[in-house]
Amino acid sequence: MVYFGGVLGLIGILTLVFRDGDVAGLPAAGVGGGLLVLGLGIGALGVVWRRRARRKKIARGEPVPEGDIFQRARALPRLLRDVRQGTYADLPRNRTFLWVLAIVYLISPIDILPDLLPIIGVTDDAGVLVWLLTSVSTATGLYLHRERERQREGLPGRRDFGSGGASR
Repeated sequence: MVYFGGVLGLIGILTLVFRDGDVAGLPAAGVGGGLLVLGLGIGALGVVWRRRARRKKIARGEPVPEGDIFQRARALPRLLRDVRQGTYADLPRNRTFLWVLAIVYLISPIDILPDLLPIIGVTDDAGVLVWLLTSVSTATGLYLHRERERQREGLPGRRDFGSGGASR
């Protein structure tokens, strides 16, 4: 929800800055301002829900994603390498395929909702982008959690995640 709110806010700002004419019969300033306020509200609600969900996970003893956005971005190549080598089994097999499919959908000119439609034309792309960012961020955060957990246990390196701790 945080990402979706950010995307809506960005669309609102872009509408305010670059759109001169009406949008679906409404003034561009009103549509842009409304999207900006809606995006900020959804983003704030997402932050509150994310914190609440994190507290519940910690209380249940579930693993919680770690690291900030830069640490997670640096962990992505290691995650993909370990998944490809079969040493990290916590990521479902089809997840990387779905990530590639989402990137192809975002790049391709073919959309479910044509981009020519005002505002709603980019919503399918925004939805896929939000899912992709959220999914990659969560997976790399859990990967970082597993790495740090193994370091705290004193186990060397990143060997055989998900296979009971046996080495390669």
